[in-house]
Amino acid sequence: MSTPDFVVAIPARYAASRLPGKPLRLIGSEPLVLHVARRALQAGACEVWVATDDARIADALAGSGVHVAMTSIKHASGTDRLAECARIAGWDDNTIVVNLQGDEPFAPVDGIACVANAVAESGAGIATLAALIDDIDSLLDPNAVKVVVTGNGDALYFSRAPVPWPRDAFARDRTVMPEGRWLRHIGIYGYRVSALQAFAALPMGSLEQTESLEQLRALEAGWRIAVRLAPSPFSPGVDTPDDLARAEQEWQRRNG
Repeated sequence: MSTPDFVVAIPARYAASRLPGKPLRLIGSEPLVLHVARRALQAGACEVWVATDDARIADALAGSGVHVAMTSIKHASGTDRLAECARIAGWDDNTIVVNLQGDEPFAPVDGIACVANAVAESGAGIATLAALIDDIDSLLDPNAVKVVVTGNGDALYFSRAPVPWPRDAFARDRTVMPEGRWLRHIGIYGYRVSALQAFAALPMGSLEQTESLEQLRALEAGWRIAVRLAPSPFSPGVDTPDDLARAEQEWQRRNG
């Protein structure tokens, strides 16, 4: 199917704990947030919005063709910030909005479009992406979130643990990758605006509190989350000074 009309919203909080001022850190002489916004434009988004809490970020985007929503400094999550952005932008309930993290300057454009497609074709209010896990370190890493899906591609559960647990293989050896199929969750989401607003209004559930995974709030409430395999690899996000240095090297490689 052809890609439906969709918009992209990028949460960009200035006070990142591990890399303060992260959205304005430079890659190839331009701020990180501008690189992310350009990926969204290249993916075919009808509109790209940056939802921020700092005027310096808005100033850095002046003249770029990207819209800016000045949102509250009190939001506990990027999802809450996006819900306010949707109200500011005036999107109707059926609008498909992709939540693209503000630290992914090389987000693949086909992945951005894929998650918008997943919302449109699945009928679910929320969609996200996943990738196959092929190494034991990622399977055991609690920072690599795993997702288990149904036969029709809906999420059954997200966890920091290696689920499903390969009982017999791990009883023998936990240092080699067992046979089977495991999926790593990629933190990009698509929503119908109606689902985004309703999700932001849900109280935090016990599963979310236990695993520190916001998406479990929706599953615990009985919602569907459609999951699709990412068509291209997503590079690691920029969270630390070392990540920023690697992103600069990658930018130089891509741009000569």
